[in-house]
Amino acid sequence: MLFAPKKKAQGLVEYALVLGMVAIVVTIIIMLLWPIIADVFENINDSLSGL
Repeated sequence: MLFAPKKKAQGLVEYALVLGMVAIVVTIIIMLLWPIIADVFENINDSLSGL
């Protein structure tokens, strides 16, 4: 019983680390794909402006 809170805290830290890594990976992917995303929105904007 004395070690249960420590293991629970360790699990929370591990989840926080995984969540942090996922956030970093998603940020990097968005940064790499941003030119493509911007072009898509620009094409949509141009199409809507022509209406």
